Amino acid sequence: MIFVVVAHGFAGEVADRLRSAVPNAHLRIFDTHDLGDIPPALLAEAEVLYTAGDLPAPEAVPALRWVQAHSAGVDSMIRHPLFLRAEQSGRPIALTTAAGVHGPNISEYVLLMMLAFAHRLQRAFEMKQRRVWSNDRLAFLPAELHGATVGVIGYGGIGQQVAHRCQAFGMRVLAMRHSASPAPVQSGVEFVARDNLHALLSAADYVVLAVPLSPQTYHMIDRDAIACMKSDAVLVNIGRGAVVDEAALIDALSHKRIGGAALDVFQQEPLPADSPLWRLDNVILTPHIAGITPKYDERAAALFADNLRRYAAGRPLLNRVDFARGY
Repeated sequence: MIFVVVAHGFAGEVADRLRSAVPNAHLRIFDTHDLGDIPPALLAEAEVLYTAGDLPAPEAVPALRWVQAHSAGVDSMIRHPLFLRAEQSGRPIALTTAAGVHGPNISEYVLLMMLAFAHRLQRAFEMKQRRVWSNDRLAFLPAELHGATVGVIGYGGIGQQVAHRCQAFGMRVLAMRHSASPAPVQSGVEFVARDNLHALLSAADYVVLAVPLSPQTYHMIDRDAIACMKSDAVLVNIGRGAVVDEAALIDALSHKRIGGAALDVFQQEPLPADSPLWRLDNVILTPHIAGITPKYDERAAALFADNLRRYAAGRPLLNRVDFARGY
């Protein structure tokens, strides 16, 4: 019998599918993200824990062997004492992510932001707010996505779906796979080696960041990288804020050295009220919501159910984190 504790409010048919995934699993679902709401005796029995980010003290979960995260990004989790102490003891605890759950909705968000810049949507909003009709039609002259080049940095589940949708718009797609594992074959996508980042940046009209945060990706878009971008290029970041040197980006945006940026993630969240990003007219900000979708729980539960079956059968888990790489 596998004892599973789920610290997330899966309900209805989604919960039923989870319970039926592994008949010999004893699964307890708690409608909370706070592990403090779960009886300590149940946590102590748990062999598997599903969590939205809250992690227990190592001594509270002596039977724990695997943690499934509700999110794709786990940079805030991997250095938790739970995993460090387990590794030191010679009985490591597996950590898996929800990578792949966000592909459809985040790729739509990316297209939304690219279209917003291409079709001067911010100018239309400004005109409406001021209640002033503009007769300067050239001010709204669009930059068509068709024929433009997008550079997708991070060619995982999200990056692949971004590439697919951009191709549907007739865009040229350059892709950089951060992972050392082979990239899936996708017709028409041009792959760029990781050491040719600056070449990708200089060729792209739109740069999409979909890499996880790790020691290798921290500030990978630094001052020198930004200097390689076209003067009218747009940066879209749906990965992690610290992948970009925010001060260097603010400087480039303030002096119009690049066309603009659509940012859903930031080095500090919530974004401080005194951040210059709030005041820049060539920036679109959203409060880390690109990954939200009404289908999130359904997709996350399906992934967890698949992994539960794999765990019960002794097969490799999907999306298992490599602690050395940081993702």
